[in-house]
Amino acid sequence: MPGPQGFDYEVRGSEVVISHHGRRATVLRGAAAARFLADVEDDDEQELMARVTGNYRRGNERTARNHPRNAGR
Repeated sequence: MPGPQGFDYEVRGSEVVISHHGRRATVLRGAAAARFLADVEDDDEQELMARVTGNYRRGNERTARNHPRNAGR
């Protein structure tokens, strides 16, 4: 499975604005913004932004779709 793509971030004062394909996905403030900026130096930027925004695949979508609990959805 290919890695996440299309994420970008911009630092605005004490906020970090994360966008996905040009649309704002989330805004981090305070401690979360500081933690993100520290982590982005060490990790893959795209993967980190995907995780922060919740926009990433977990690999179980097909299994969950076929589960009896989700029948009729």
